[in-house]
Amino acid sequence: MDIARYNADWLKAWTEKDVLRLLEFYHPEVEYRDGQVPQGVKGNAALKAYLEGLFAATPRMTYIPDEVWPIPGGYCGRWYCTVTLPDGSARRLRGFDLVLLEGDRITFNEVYTHTLP
Repeated sequence: MDIARYNADWLKAWTEKDVLRLLEFYHPEVEYRDGQVPQGVKGNAALKAYLEGLFAATPRMTYIPDEVWPIPGGYCGRWYCTVTLPDGSARRLRGFDLVLLEGDRITFNEVYTHTLP
């Protein structure tokens, strides 16, 4: 698998807030964690509900892949994100994903983010 291409395609679906496309990347029994759900959500149904709520509540976010590093069972990927606020101003984030895979489906995804100046 070309993890750089996979990661770029996955981040594109995040930018587009395409819940159905995103779910194609995730295993049906995925465990997903980020700063909003540090306890995690488990399974595609719970992830779908979480993403729909998240995307409805957040402004436009554009994800740009930076680097990926293969690890046993998956990869780690760093990205940058520009958040466009309703007033037209922007904030920037740097993020890092731990991604474990079964074939081409994500079984575990943990996200870390930092606000940039």
